[in-house]
Amino acid sequence: MTHDETIGTIIASGSTSGKAERPRLLQYLCEIQQRLSFIPATAISLLADTLEIPESEIRGVIGFYTFLHEQPRGDYDILLSDSITDHMLGSRDLLQQLCDRLELEPGIPRADGRVSVDTTSCTGICDQGPAMLVNGRVVSRLTENRVGQICELVETGVAVDQWPAEFFQVDDNIRRRDLLLADETAAACPDGSALHALLESGGDAVLDVIDKAGLRGRGGAGFRTAMKWRFCKQAEAGQHYVVCNADEGEPGTFKDRVLLNSYADSVFEGMTLCAGVIGARQGFLYLRGEYRYLLEPLQQVLQQRRDRGLLGQRILGRDGFDFDIEIHLGAGAYICGEESSLIESLEGKRGIPRKRPPFPVTNGYLDQPTVVNNVETFMAAARIAALGADWFRGAGTAESAGTKLLSISGDCQHPGVYEYPFGVTIKQILQDCGAVDTQAVQIAGAAGTTLPLAEAERSIAFEDISTAGSFMVFNNNRNLLETVQNFADFFVHESCGFCTPCRVGSSLLRDLVEKLVNGHATRYDVEEMQQIGTLMRRTSHCGLGSTAPGPVLDLLERFPQLVDKQLAHSNYEPAFDLDAALQEARDITGRDDAGAHIGSDS
Repeated sequence: MTHDETIGTIIASGSTSGKAERPRLLQYLCEIQQRLSFIPATAISLLADTLEIPESEIRGVIGFYTFLHEQPRGDYDILLSDSITDHMLGSRDLLQQLCDRLELEPGIPRADGRVSVDTTSCTGICDQGPAMLVNGRVVSRLTENRVGQICELVETGVAVDQWPAEFFQVDDNIRRRDLLLADETAAACPDGSALHALLESGGDAVLDVIDKAGLRGRGGAGFRTAMKWRFCKQAEAGQHYVVCNADEGEPGTFKDRVLLNSYADSVFEGMTLCAGVIGARQGFLYLRGEYRYLLEPLQQVLQQRRDRGLLGQRILGRDGFDFDIEIHLGAGAYICGEESSLIESLEGKRGIPRKRPPFPVTNGYLDQPTVVNNVETFMAAARIAALGADWFRGAGTAESAGTKLLSISGDCQHPGVYEYPFGVTIKQILQDCGAVDTQAVQIAGAAGTTLPLAEAERSIAFEDISTAGSFMVFNNNRNLLETVQNFADFFVHESCGFCTPCRVGSSLLRDLVEKLVNGHATRYDVEEMQQIGTLMRRTSHCGLGSTAPGPVLDLLERFPQLVDKQLAHSNYEPAFDLDAALQEARDITGRDDAGAHIGSDS
């Protein structure tokens, strides 16, 4: 099949209505990228003609997402995770080994077109790293030996689907179960139980139960779930939508991966429950691009639910209860974890955060009322509808009911997913995961909070330390300055570029942190970091910009001894060598006299 034929087939088959749809643009591009390893100009032209949109708009979408390219990638497109936890496990050395063995440079496809190697922010496999993606498939637990084997497979042209199965093994690694994940809970909540409760008691009664249970969104912000659903239900419009945010791109977070792998039925049940409450007929699960390997299994679960009458037309035989779910793939953009960015991406556009208000509950997908919750929240809602409010309220604190799933990684003996009642202390978590000689923990990912061991008595709860689920451990052998530098690099890479405070501020912070790491920073630079970080928090357009300076500000506030130790003695030192920067000009002009140098008296 030629490229043009492949592109035409993708466009024709990628629609539920039988014709190409503008909101599906990103899905068309993702599939073309997967099939051809790039988006050729002919595809852009065909999509522009079919969708009746300018080619420039399509190119803008391609340029926004990390996984989309207008130039061919290698037949084997390898992306190593650049997450700090992978660095701690030796990923940078493995990257160098891979490039040396394959005789190429990172980011540049080899001349023969066989292979390309690059990095990606995070693969969501932090508990089983170092990890990488090969043509969208996860390879976990990288070692020097495994990298050597991969190089041999690439050079001999062995297809990825014929590689050893153990390369692609990804375990759930559930280390602690409580309310949601307990076996007895699953036994008490057979598939369809939440929907039966809905049909027996009605949507208002279900909302009351969820409200009484005190369920708050598990994405970190903690907005009351029942209130969000009620606002959306009350909004008058032609259509209502349900969206599951499965774009967990926060470094160190991988709990949603586990829920989608082993508890997808419960997640979809929660989405269907929400649809029945608010009157939605269509739902979407927005799956992060790094989890593409879960796409087919999730599609199978959806079809099984349709076959059992739990999804589709006349759910459980009830006239008018019609609801179905589509899975949309992301394409490597951390910002799309923000709900309005996610909706923009869902509509096939660049994931630029919207101005709010209005909020998605009144003006969401296609400007219609939309509920956006994350994976854990939908699962919890389904459990509550089936088992009642008191069951859920029995765990947690007064302000933080129920349990929280934590993705634990870093310097600990037992990384994995832990479910705790809200109110658990950091000290207890460190003991359970086998962390020793701990220097600091990073809670809620790069955008979260950095705490020293001295604050280990603090608790995971909305009234103390809120988290979307990431919990990274750093022992005293780690250079915390380099960790902060990794986070600063991450935010520069992932900023959408829309607003000046984030676009410029994140770059300035990155440069100042690098200056600090290299031992050239002064008190003046520390003050600059403080001022820039504060400005970003106050003026950025969205949550990414307002949280991006967090690691830097936490470093300055909570680890001043590390900063002081690294400062240069002078009051001010430039961030770069201006005289050295003029060397190219001197080479071009053939001058190297004293007058051609900065600082010369001539």
